[in-house]
Amino acid sequence: MNRAGIICVSLAPVLGLPLLGVLGAGEPLGRYLEFPPRTTYVQHEPFSWPVFIALTLLIALVVGPVLLRVVKENLRRSSSLTQPSALNTQHFRSPFPWWGWLGIGWTVVWWVVAWTRFSELAAVQEHTFAPLWLGYIMIVNAFTFARTGRCMMLHCPRYFLSLFPLSAAFWWLFEYLNRFVQNWYYVGVVELSALEYLAQATIPFSTVLPAVLGTAELLTSYPAVNAGLNRFRPIPLPSVKLASWSLLIVSCLGLLGIGRWPNYLFPLVWVGPLLLIVSLQGLAGRPTVLSPLAQGDWRGVWMPALAALICGFFWELWNWRSLAHWEYAIPFVHRFQLFEMPLLGYAGYLPFGLECVAIADLCLGRQVSAKRDHTVMNNGHP
Repeated sequence: MNRAGIICVSLAPVLGLPLLGVLGAGEPLGRYLEFPPRTTYVQHEPFSWPVFIALTLLIALVVGPVLLRVVKENLRRSSSLTQPSALNTQHFRSPFPWWGWLGIGWTVVWWVVAWTRFSELAAVQEHTFAPLWLGYIMIVNAFTFARTGRCMMLHCPRYFLSLFPLSAAFWWLFEYLNRFVQNWYYVGVVELSALEYLAQATIPFSTVLPAVLGTAELLTSYPAVNAGLNRFRPIPLPSVKLASWSLLIVSCLGLLGIGRWPNYLFPLVWVGPLLLIVSLQGLAGRPTVLSPLAQGDWRGVWMPALAALICGFFWELWNWRSLAHWEYAIPFVHRFQLFEMPLLGYAGYLPFGLECVAIADLCLGRQVSAKRDHTVMNNGHP
C-alpha cells in the first residue's frame, strides 16, 4: 500500500467509526454534524480524585523513565571531561538573523493586541491567533538557523509551505473528533455563519504543524534535551504484522468507542489516530514514527512529544486572555488549571506531537526527519 492508499484508508475509520458509535448509543446524528458547532450535548462527569490519581500515575510511569534517563545522562556527561561537545548547548554557528528579530517584534506587538482591549484595535482583536503563531514559527526557525546554519523555513521551503494547508486539514479532523467528546469549545462561535467560521478557523489551524515541527527541529539542536535516548530501552516486536493488526483493532475500537462512551474514552481522541496511522504503515511494510523504538532509539518519540508540549504551553498562554478563545470541559480531571487547560490535559500534547510527525511524514515524505538527523550529526550527538 502506497502513501496515498494509507491516507485514504485512514480517513474512513476516523470519519465513520465515531458516527457508528453514536448510532450504537441511540443518539441523533444531526447535532454531531452541526456547523458551526453550537449545541452542547455531552454531559461531562464531575471531577474524581481516584481517576485523577490513576491518570497521574499512568502519565508518570510513561514519561518518568524517559525524563530520568535524560537527566542521568546529562549528569554523567557534566562530570566527564571526555565529551565536552555534548555539553556545548550554547554554541551558535551563525548570527541571529534579522528576520528573527522581526519575528520577535511582530509577536510582541500581537501579544499586546491580543491581551488588551483598546477600542481602536477592536476590529483585529478577534484575529490574533494566526499572527502570533506566524511570529512564533519565524522565531523558532531563526534560533535553529543561528544554532545550526540551517532551518526548515529557508532550506526546505517547499516542504515548509506545504505544512500550512496540510496542518489546516489535519486540525479540522481533530475538530471533527472533538464533536463526539466536546472537550473544548470556542467562545463566540454561535455568532458566526458557516462560511465565516470556516474561514476564520482554517487560517489559525494552518499554523499547527509548522509550529510543532519547527520546535522539534530547534530542540534537536540541543543534545542535552535527548541525551542518552539513542541507547534506551528497546521494544522488540516478534511480529510486526501481528503488532500492526493489534494496533489497528485497538485504534478502530477506540474511535468507535468515543462516540458511545465519550466520558470514558476521550483520551483516545489523541491516541486513536496515531495508532491507526502506525498500524497501517506497519501493515504496508513502511517505517513509522515508532519504528526506532525496536532498536532502543527514543529520540524520534521524545523530541516531537516535547515540542508539542512546548507549543501547547504557548497555545494555552496566548489563548488565556485573548478576546476570541476556547475553553475546556474534561470529565473526571477538570481541576488545577494552568490558563484554561486542566493540568492533566497537557498530557494530550505528548501523543499529539507524534501525530504531527506521523502525518507530515505520511503526506509529505521524510524530508524533515532526514534534516533532523543531519542537525544531530553536526551538533555533537553521539
